[in-house]
Amino acid sequence: MKKRIILIALLASMTFGATACSVTQVDKNAEKTSATQAVETTQEKTTKETTTVEKTTVTTTVKPTTKETTVKVTEPKTQAVSQEYLNALATAESYSETMHMSKKGIYDQLTSEYGENFPADAAQYAIDNIKADWNANALETAKTYYKDMSMSKNAVYDQLISEYGEQFTESEAQYAIDHLD
Repeated sequence: MKKRIILIALLASMTFGATACSVTQVDKNAEKTSATQAVETTQEKTTKETTTVEKTTVTTTVKPTTKETTVKVTEPKTQAVSQEYLNALATAESYSETMHMSKKGIYDQLTSEYGENFPADAAQYAIDNIKADWNANALETAKTYYKDMSMSKNAVYDQLISEYGEQFTESEAQYAIDHLD
């Protein structure tokens, strides 16, 4: 009777020259037979594993992995920040101090192609590192709407939280409304 070969598992594991491979085959009688294997390994070339099982050849190509190294520094960490990140932070501080913008409003202005056109990661760095009093910014903006534009407190609140307006959080907007003169 002709044997029927079923390839159950082929596992290849590479770690800088150490390779493990296991092949199990089963016929109708559930007998296990061993497979021969030949492994050629280099760190710079693509690795090819060849397993021969009863005149059947299986070839697997595996790319070598790279090893990551973690270095512990005993000195205090100093994070090198790119000039792009520093520029985004300086621009964000300017918007906060002069225009009293919200966190979301500043982020949108920094990343807008019609605004500052900073990359998202630089804008996020600026938002994460800006020292701003968002409640005070909301209050200053509310004063402008309330006094200079003669808007009601309800309309000012709506403008402060609107996604098309100032984009302050609800708590920042409520703080502003509660502290209007």
